[in-house]
Amino acid sequence: QLQIVESGGGLVHTGGSLRLSCTVSPLTLDLYAIGWFRQAPGKDREGVSFISVSDVDTYYADSVKGRFIISRQNVKNTVYLQMNNLKHEDTAVYYCAADDYPPDMQWNDYTPDATDFRSWGQGTPVTVSS
Repeated sequence: QLQIVESGGGLVHTGGSLRLSCTVSPLTLDLYAIGWFRQAPGKDREGVSFISVSDVDTYYADSVKGRFIISRQNVKNTVYLQMNNLKHEDTAVYYCAADDYPPDMQWNDYTPDATDFRSWGQGTPVTVSS
């Protein structure tokens, strides 16, 4: 069973940056597509970013486009979400999710859907103070 651990959340002021990490084990990360989701108090979980198995396809929600960057280091079994110019509305618990898909799968215009990922981390909280 895949285990996922997120880290890197915390308290930051508006305009600041954080880098979230998502580490998977025991299998190798290069088999998995990764999605980052977030859930703010009283709101539904939303897809924030996504990276395909091959790294060819990525996705960013409009609300974070230009500010967040997703990347992976397969040798470290880790996916990162670099979050820059953070805003108060980015405050949420951030979750990493993974599932194995064929490396050549096409993800054209894909928007992350929580039902597409079977393995989830426990979440890491991000608080952006005004």
